[in-house]
Amino acid sequence: MRIDRTTFHDTVLAGVVAAASVAMFVFYGPSRLAAQGLAVDGMRAPDPLGGVLVVLACVPLAARRRWPLAAMCAELVPETLLGVLGYGTGISGLAGLMLLYSVASYRGLAMALAGLLISLVTYALGTLAGPVRATSWSEHVVVAVVLVAVWGAGRSLRLRRAYLDELKDRAERLERARAADTRAARAEERSRIARELHDVVAHHVSVMTVQAAAARRVLASDPDLAREALSAIEHTGRMAMTEMRNIVGVLRTDARAELGPQPGVQDLPALVEQMREAGLPARLVVEGEPRPLPAGIDLAAYRLAQEGLTNSLRHAGAGAKAVVTVRHDPRELDVRVEDDGLGAAGVSRRSGHGLVGIRERVALYGGILNIGPLPGGGFEVRARFPLKDGQ
Repeated sequence: MRIDRTTFHDTVLAGVVAAASVAMFVFYGPSRLAAQGLAVDGMRAPDPLGGVLVVLACVPLAARRRWPLAAMCAELVPETLLGVLGYGTGISGLAGLMLLYSVASYRGLAMALAGLLISLVTYALGTLAGPVRATSWSEHVVVAVVLVAVWGAGRSLRLRRAYLDELKDRAERLERARAADTRAARAEERSRIARELHDVVAHHVSVMTVQAAAARRVLASDPDLAREALSAIEHTGRMAMTEMRNIVGVLRTDARAELGPQPGVQDLPALVEQMREAGLPARLVVEGEPRPLPAGIDLAAYRLAQEGLTNSLRHAGAGAKAVVTVRHDPRELDVRVEDDGLGAAGVSRRSGHGLVGIRERVALYGGILNIGPLPGGGFEVRARFPLKDGQ
């Protein structure tokens, strides 16, 4: 059977205090005290009964941390009997002080106050009932002060322990909160990288697919035109790989990523030109006076135009035209991609992963997104981003 370490230590302490108390009880009887000039009127000589009471007063120390108040009450009974019967207590009174300290240190305020009151009342009753009288009231005052001081030391230790536990608990809560924030930041970063990768891959692969289909159709009849289409595919593929390296490079730990500026509204002319080369007649319309935009909104506007044009290229059908309209207002940025195609149904054009990513981007910056067919035919992807203080 495994013995708790604290119980073992308290048991050893009880044994040591009991042995010392019995030794003091036996060797410092009335005769020796009288030889030293101390008052011993009414004091009984050591005998087996007194020795047993001394041991019983020390035994409760073994339970001072498990049942401190009960142990203190158990110690006060033989200690009081020692005083009432006129025996010397040896140092068994030390056991009472230790138990009072334990009650104050390991129990709540109400139980600690009860322990202090019991100690004071028991000492008063024992003093009044015992045959040995104190020479002056100052001795009783000293005993009372010692009891209160020991009790106060125990309460101070308990409060300090509670304070340290609170600090430890707070540190653990902060650590858990920091870990949760780290996980959330990692999830958000993964989501951002996934959106960026999808936008890049979906756009460029869609353009390459259309160009490859055009090259296949004219390969036999017009090799020069097919060669131009293949060169455009090569150029588009290189652009896609460059953008993917810039995005994925931030995940590498063995090399520094080749970081470059993220695309923005200023890159829309090149995007529109690329879509024209891919076979989608597109044009860009800019309304209002362009002004510097926050980096996040700038990128979101570019990605929205990119996804809208890619959507038109894939689903609008042959002969469809697309218009990208960017309207700069002092308090709002309005980006709209419209096509007049009659291709895939509006429901299927709403459900792509790219448009889901666009919704997340627009919502992130408090914008309003409209996706759906136009009343006169065609399809629209439109977002309005609020700008604060003109930015």
